[in-house]
Amino acid sequence: MRATFTRRKEPLETMTDNMNQRYEELKSHLRTLGSVVIGLSGGVDSALLAAAAYDALGREALAVSGHSATHPESELADAKALAAALGIRHFVIDTTEMDDPDFAANGPRRCYFCKKHLFGEMWRIARDEGLAYVIEGSNRDDLSDYRPGMDALRELGVRSPFVELNIGKDEIRALAHERGLTVWDKPAAACLASRVPYGEIIDEAKLDRIEKAEDAMRALGFRLARARDHGDLVRLEIDPALFDRLTDASLRARIVQAMKDAGYRYVSLDLQGYRRGAMNETLND
Repeated sequence: MRATFTRRKEPLETMTDNMNQRYEELKSHLRTLGSVVIGLSGGVDSALLAAAAYDALGREALAVSGHSATHPESELADAKALAAALGIRHFVIDTTEMDDPDFAANGPRRCYFCKKHLFGEMWRIARDEGLAYVIEGSNRDDLSDYRPGMDALRELGVRSPFVELNIGKDEIRALAHERGLTVWDKPAAACLASRVPYGEIIDEAKLDRIEKAEDAMRALGFRLARARDHGDLVRLEIDPALFDRLTDASLRARIVQAMKDAGYRYVSLDLQGYRRGAMNETLND
């Protein structure tokens, strides 16, 4: 299901005092940067960052979204809708990570190469537009996960305001809700390449069937679903609270048919349910 966005008048009037103070702190922090390019993915983190940057900087804030086979089309549609609702300037760029053999090889540092391409291009845009900084929406809680892409951000000098202000995911959702962003409770999303086990080559055919499978699961009412790609077999991760729905034989049949239509031969359910960074479980400490 695609997120929807509405332009909200005077968004801070209904904020609680605490939330208002925190949002003002975020805006003040952004004002010190003067002008920014924001990486806008379509998720709640980057949505709140784009809203705050626009509220703080107006035309000196530019949102940029990447477009490639690794990014779901639904996420790009949400990013476009959000930018239009906010009124923020928005560029969509084609990214070239799929042409990089280091990315396609899908080693444990795959995300490093992807971020290097995407944010390197954002810095080019920042220079062309005369904007001082590139910023992105990683938050405090992201630091506890394996994220080699953060190394690329540091090397490129990309700023992460939520990390700098010690803001975590729950606070981001609360602030997004108070700001009037209907994406505030949108489930977490990630690059489609994260569904492919490390060491298996990433190609567009795999990414296409993953995207079709996850689109189908959302259409069937599973807002949070991952289609982990294991060749002919898809391993579905869903919210464990929804396992009871699968006692419905008709629904199971529809899921199986949808997965076969996406390109899989065998369909399995991961009994652990969805968990963040599941593919990282194969890595040694």
